[in-house]
Amino acid sequence: MTLSTEGNSNAEHGEPLDLETAQPSKKDYVYPADGYSMPRRILFIATVCMSMYINQLGLCNTLTTLKIIGDSFGISSPGQLSWLMAGYSLTIGTFILLGGRLGDEYGNKKMFVLGMSWLSLWSLVAGLSVYSNHVLFVFARVFQGLGPALTLPNALAIFGKSFSEGPRNMAFAWFAAAAPFGAVTGLVFGALFAMAWWPWIFWSQAVGVAFVAVFAVWTIPDMSVQEEQIRPLREKLDCLDLPGGAAGVMALVLFNFSWNQAVVVTWREPYVYVCLILSFLFGALFFYIEIYRASHPILPVAAFTSDIMFVFACTAAGWATFGIWLFYVVRIALDIGGQTPIQLAAWFTPILITGVCSALIVGKTITKIPASYIMVVGQVAYLVTSIIMVFRPPDSSYWTYFFFGTIIATIGMDTSLPAAIMIFTNVVPRQYQGMGASIVMTIVNYSISLGLGFAGTIETNINHGGHTQADLLHGYRGALWFSVGLTGLGTVLSLIFVLKDHRKEKSNENRAVEDMPEKHQS
Repeated sequence: MTLSTEGNSNAEHGEPLDLETAQPSKKDYVYPADGYSMPRRILFIATVCMSMYINQLGLCNTLTTLKIIGDSFGISSPGQLSWLMAGYSLTIGTFILLGGRLGDEYGNKKMFVLGMSWLSLWSLVAGLSVYSNHVLFVFARVFQGLGPALTLPNALAIFGKSFSEGPRNMAFAWFAAAAPFGAVTGLVFGALFAMAWWPWIFWSQAVGVAFVAVFAVWTIPDMSVQEEQIRPLREKLDCLDLPGGAAGVMALVLFNFSWNQAVVVTWREPYVYVCLILSFLFGALFFYIEIYRASHPILPVAAFTSDIMFVFACTAAGWATFGIWLFYVVRIALDIGGQTPIQLAAWFTPILITGVCSALIVGKTITKIPASYIMVVGQVAYLVTSIIMVFRPPDSSYWTYFFFGTIIATIGMDTSLPAAIMIFTNVVPRQYQGMGASIVMTIVNYSISLGLGFAGTIETNINHGGHTQADLLHGYRGALWFSVGLTGLGTVLSLIFVLKDHRKEKSNENRAVEDMPEKHQS
């Protein structure tokens, strides 16, 4: 079924026309998935949600097997090992904006299928790197990230164009709920395949992702692209905002690279801080292009209201905390507590229940409860989890610190993500759903990678070389204390957001009361 842009206006569907989000074309989209039968709708939603499922699987299938993979390549440096995770998230967070824009211009379905195919290819290469060296493996992990950079924003754009607002919110909720399923699958099968031979972690992923790419061709309807696409090549390139995109990518890559590479070689190497300085210069150039030069900016700076900025700041703080928490809790359990990868996979299984419940509750209540309150819930959950885990003794029972910390962390993850997605995609015109979704996912994935870089710098500077378990634990806890501070900042910002929202409501009520006598006199 194809989305049509002809002869379908909001008025014909009984909906008021929103002049603020109207595009130069007076035509509008329809919502094909609203009319799907229940089995067809389930297949459609499940296929699109596989983008989030596979993204989390790709992140977590190396989480507990880093040491096994590192030993096969003869590397044990914590900084080098962290790149096996950070490189994957770095690429996703850096290129996801371009992925969303490419979907808006050339078709969300095409980019979704292309992203799955690309991820399948580089998963195959990651496994084959066992016959080469760790450099190829790191490159394969980095290039793997380009797959989710295409699939994640376009998956959300597909939902935005296929469902009306009510079903759309639930589709976004299921999208967020797919994350814990992917994480647990990655933890379980990563550990199981590592017990045999670790390359099968990636070869099995390559086969599964290839199947999803083929299945998506059938289950996802063809997405209409912008009518302005029938234009000369020069105008189409102008709409892609290539100068802005290039400057933004360079800024993000250099900034993240400098912090994560400093964990490996320290800040004494000149090229590390040169990269940091260059990142600021490219960042300034990016904002100059977006604000003053780009006719179709890849980042809609004008759409960033103070409310959205608060939401994004809280999302960044929360997800950076989550990445740090996940990485270092696992490191403490494996390196000091003596747990095995398969045991840790079992320890994380409660997130299946709490994650799904949290995401679906947000999907049902997002139109009834202010988003600011949902953000507070997410930030407090992250803060409580970080505090629990920073005080957790490595030899403590699972049913004390770890069990409760895991449950609460999932509540934070699966309340903040769907809330941020729903808020931003609801204010972005349907033609640009890919752009709106890509901004949210950029913040999520880039924050994970950058947070690990910051935490790794702290760890390596306080662990005295990590020669003993006591030194290792001191470094790991230093990183976890940083996550406490980070999510503490996020909690304060979310509370300010609530107060700001409350004052705005009070102001609107007072104006309404003041206007009432004037209406009576007239």
